[in-house]
Amino acid sequence: MLDLASVGPAVRATRWLADWGAAVVKVGPVPADGNVQVAPPAYAYGAHRGMRRVMLNLKSDAGRDAFLRLAATADVVAESFRPGVIDRLGIGYDALRAANPGIVLCSTTGFGQSGPRAAWAGHDINYLAVSGYLHCSGRDERGAPALAGATIADSAGGGLQAVAAICAALTARATTGEGAHLDVSIADGVLSLMSLAVDEYLAEGVEPGPRHGLYAWYDLYEASDRGWLAVGAIEPRFFANLCRALGCGQWVERQYDDDAVDAMRADFAAAFATRTRDEWAAELGPADTCVSAVLDIPEVVADEQFGARGAFVDAVHPTTGALRQVAAPLAGQVDATTLAVPDFADPHTDEVLAEVGIDAGTIAAWRAEGAIA
Repeated sequence: MLDLASVGPAVRATRWLADWGAAVVKVGPVPADGNVQVAPPAYAYGAHRGMRRVMLNLKSDAGRDAFLRLAATADVVAESFRPGVIDRLGIGYDALRAANPGIVLCSTTGFGQSGPRAAWAGHDINYLAVSGYLHCSGRDERGAPALAGATIADSAGGGLQAVAAICAALTARATTGEGAHLDVSIADGVLSLMSLAVDEYLAEGVEPGPRHGLYAWYDLYEASDRGWLAVGAIEPRFFANLCRALGCGQWVERQYDDDAVDAMRADFAAAFATRTRDEWAAELGPADTCVSAVLDIPEVVADEQFGARGAFVDAVHPTTGALRQVAAPLAGQVDATTLAVPDFADPHTDEVLAEVGIDAGTIAAWRAEGAIA
């Protein structure tokens, strides 16, 4: 798999695929063109564990030829340029398919390859905005939509959508022998995450608004130590368990009574304020109430559940030293000890090009003319 991306959803997609066993080769620019891409810190994206890197000048004939030679033996090419860029570079889908009829090209962009916004620049916040996600989020102290605490659009809207599309295309190719050009739009992906709200509007005409705090049993509450608890007691039996545990049994039969929401919330808030966050979490968590503590990142890293699941691994970066990082998804199903962390300052260009049959003399000539590094 060849990965032309440096940041964003495509990088997340190749990160997950590499953890699952894909042989990923990152394709970066030669040093003279290094300013055209963002260089993330060493720890970012799992420190590119399990990957190799080649450096090619795709604007040169030799660099383009080297890339197409690599693509001839690859299963997938992932890229995140704006629409039309790879065609101008001479490595678009038609050129790739000529070199390898079974190639799967995954183009991941903010708004897709078509439509009036196709050429627009954007980032996570923009895709959350146009998909309705921010409108349906809670409000901050200004009354503005609250910003998400993670890059939901890049990760779930783009990266995971790209992973699914690539896996589906490879599965189809096993039957048909045909490759595909996948048009993964981050905004489209976030729209799919919003399908419950959008489909309700399309079917019933109900216009969803901010969902935070719509009901007292699906909200956040402050404990006596100023810690916070998340309550998601949707099912009636979980709601009844919650009410009784809080000493609020008077609300058991009125879960969906709109007239009771404010009074119920006030009673819940008063109850939660009598004890610390961890005291409530320890009592209510295992009691079928759908209550959990709101953890900060240091607490997440130390959390016993994630520890038991093998959610973090130790690695050593060749130049920056020891790293502890989030393990492969599907914790426990990938042996993280086999995923080496590379030093991308020392690329694998010669090694990778030799594997596809390019001789040492040609590699030396290309390096001398600045087409590779």
